[in-house]
Amino acid sequence: MPNAIIPVPKPQNEPVLSYAPNSPEKKALKEKLSELLKNEIEIPLIIGGKEVRTGKTSKAVCPHDHKHSLATYHEAGPKEVEMAVKAALEAWKEWSNMAWEDRAAIFLKAAELLAGPYRYTANAATMLNQSKTCFQAEIDSACELIDFYRFNPFYMRQIYESQPDSAKGIWDYAEYRALEGFIFAVTPFNFTSIAGNLPTSPAMMGNVVLWKPASTAVYSGYIIYKLLEAAGLPPGVINFIPGRGSQVGDPVVDNPYFAGIHFTGSTSTFQAMWKKIGENIPKYKGYPRIVGETGGKDFVFAHPSADTVALATALVRGAFEYQGQKCSAASRAYIPKSIWNKVKEELLSQVSEIKMGPPTDFRNFMTAVIDKKAFSDHISYIETAKNSPDCKILCGGKGDDSVGYFIEPTVVLTENPKHKLMQEEIFGPVLTIYVYDDNKLDETLELCDTTSPYALTGAIFGTDRKILRKMMDALKHSAGNFYINDKPTGAVVSQQPFGGGRASGTNDKAGSYLNLIRWTSMRAVKETFVPPSHFSYPFMKEE
Repeated sequence: MPNAIIPVPKPQNEPVLSYAPNSPEKKALKEKLSELLKNEIEIPLIIGGKEVRTGKTSKAVCPHDHKHSLATYHEAGPKEVEMAVKAALEAWKEWSNMAWEDRAAIFLKAAELLAGPYRYTANAATMLNQSKTCFQAEIDSACELIDFYRFNPFYMRQIYESQPDSAKGIWDYAEYRALEGFIFAVTPFNFTSIAGNLPTSPAMMGNVVLWKPASTAVYSGYIIYKLLEAAGLPPGVINFIPGRGSQVGDPVVDNPYFAGIHFTGSTSTFQAMWKKIGENIPKYKGYPRIVGETGGKDFVFAHPSADTVALATALVRGAFEYQGQKCSAASRAYIPKSIWNKVKEELLSQVSEIKMGPPTDFRNFMTAVIDKKAFSDHISYIETAKNSPDCKILCGGKGDDSVGYFIEPTVVLTENPKHKLMQEEIFGPVLTIYVYDDNKLDETLELCDTTSPYALTGAIFGTDRKILRKMMDALKHSAGNFYINDKPTGAVVSQQPFGGGRASGTNDKAGSYLNLIRWTSMRAVKETFVPPSHFSYPFMKEE
């Protein structure tokens, strides 16, 4: 054990590579894409550091070319969950007592591996398995995950440094213990960085984890697991168990050693799991920590003073980058009548320039949605708009799933601010706009705040500072991440800690110390150097 108070290197956000024509990064990424496309692999479960093959398998495919298989992966069931729990609890004995500096070193090394030799593998896997453009992959599977692995150890040390005061003759201090049991990390398809962060942030704090990646992102998840192995993560600390929700989730939540869940996914799934956790409270060793980020119906609200070109650009990027498959994506907009024609002209002009196709063609701004179910869901919302007298499709509205799951960027204009398309999360490339009378700013702000049950991200546009403050105050509880004159997407670790309230989640802010502290259990220690030798107090010496 080192006899020094060791600092963590002050982290800096990883620079985003441009992948410009003739750049070395573009050449390296193209080569890695070609390599991965040529080699279909087999992905086992990894339990206690050992590969486990169940024989029950599924395919990891390219959404933009759904007949192309990247891998065959094995699925876990109740038997494998039990194995993973045993392996995790065994690993907990040593991992929870390991010096924090040694735990930190593993993830700091993972950051450097990802910034270097693993960068193009992680990016290429994300592009192919989740149909992301090179830029969307770069800011996700490279930069954001590198940032998590650099900043979280820094926040971890800050937490450990937070100590109580001591009175004269007494030494008070706090220990931040790992939770007793295991954490269940349930990760989504849309961000490899989230998939890499949800299991590791509890692990950094000394916990052991069962990790269930999204079935549509097992391929990139496996790459991240192998990265952690290369960084020196001990066996059993994180157990990789892809599988169907009911086959994995139900036995996990039924286990008495279940100590917490770190979740990103659908609102309905999170609510169902919360309910089941509540029903199981008597059987658990302790009260589980429940940390989750679910959905959003994210808004852009403009004032007549807004810069119309900047506003239109934010709508295009916010709504259609990564096909709108971001929980932060701009899904509804409120535009004042006085600037609507200018905004519409610029918006439709920019959308008309969008190229859509496979991510391997770097000229494409959009590619495919994740799978057949998502494609069908998105198309059903578009059909609802087509059949509604309150709606008009301004552009897009078509889809083709013959080769990949492609849906055109679709802009819908509605006269009904309470329309289904203004309330429900779509999670696809559909933006719905409501045009309001300039003199009804207050009423429309109220509509924005109350129309959707979600409160994840939101943006306001305007140049009148007094009005911007008014808008910000009116929408105080409508978004956990709030943007002024910018799109409502693109949160950066340490700069915009991410999370929302209401139906959007517990707002435990990934990318800050607030998330990490949820995975600790404090022990307050008081040491008295000269303890009293008799029970009596001075007040007792006189009647």
